[in-house]
Order: sequence, then structure tokens, then C-alpha cells
Amino acid sequence: MATLAERMVGAARLDAGTYEEVEADTGATGQAALVVVLSSICLAIGGGLRAGLLGLVLMSLVRLLGWYVWALVTYLVGTRLMPTSRTEADVGQLLRTLGFASTPGLAAILGVIPGLGTVVNFVVGIWMLVAMVIAVRQALDYESTGRAVGVVVIGFVIYLALAALAGIVITGLGGAPAPAPATP
Repeated sequence: MATLAERMVGAARLDAGTYEEVEADTGATGQAALVVVLSSICLAIGGGLRAGLLGLVLMSLVRLLGWYVWALVTYLVGTRLMPTSRTEADVGQLLRTLGFASTPGLAAILGVIPGLGTVVNFVVGIWMLVAMVIAVRQALDYESTGRAVGVVVIGFVIYLALAALAGIVITGLGGAPAPAPATP
């Protein structure tokens, strides 16, 4: 059995065998949650979130909730709407594989380098999506990457909605408008 660091490297390298390993290891759910939290922190810092420690904690909690919802939606879509004859999975398997697919988010910390933020966020976003497709393909025992892409797209839409909501709540954009400055 690989260490957490070895699993994270394998996940970042998009190694299907790593995703198979964490899918089968029922004890790896906590590791997957840790990867989601670490990724959340790096994504927030690299993306310029200026909400302080409380914002990082809230973002991590929201991402943990989003991870669970995405895994549940992916499970339902993958096993009920788009199964194959080989599809056999449970929510825990998707939690583990999708959690480790968040590993590329650690690279988002490089977004703090002036002038690189947009490029880093774009590359990390694509990298995470590809990792999610591999995670779904392995967890749902799909032979077709296209089928995994379809499942990921549905889950990603829901995840983006949650992420947007979290961003609004954390940055306070959804609150009441700021009061007008007092006139002398």
C-alpha cells in the first residue's frame, strides 16, 4: 500500500493504478478528505482569496460538502443513469477517487506569483478535470472515457454552482450593499 504522498503523486500523474488503489482501500477516505482540504487551501490562496483564516476554513468546509455532493451525484448518474454491465461502485469509492483527483489543486498555490495567476488557474482547472475523468472511469469501472466525461460534466456543473455560492457567501458579495459615504 502506498503512502499518502505516493498516492498524491500518482493521482497528480493521472495514474489509473493509483485511482484503482484508493478506490479499493476503504481506509483511504480520510486521506481523500485531507487532499480535498489541502487543495482547497491552495486554490484559495493561489486564487487571491482575501478572507483570512476564517475564509480558508469556510472554503475548506464548503469544498468538503461539494466533494461529498459531487461524489453522490456522480454515483447516482454513473450507476443509475449511465451504467455499463461492469459498473459496480459505492459512494465511498467515488469519495476516495474524486478526493485524490483534487491533488492537482495543490499546484494552484503558484497563482500567488505575480503575472501567473490566470495561467496557473487555467492549467490547474484542466488538470483537475482530467483527473476527475480518470477517477470516475476507474471508480465506475468504465471502459469508455467518453462515458466518464459525461458523468463528470454533470457533476462539475453542480460543483460549480456550489463553488459560486460559496464564493458569494465568503466574500460577502451577496450581502447588503455598502452604505453610501456620509456627506460633510
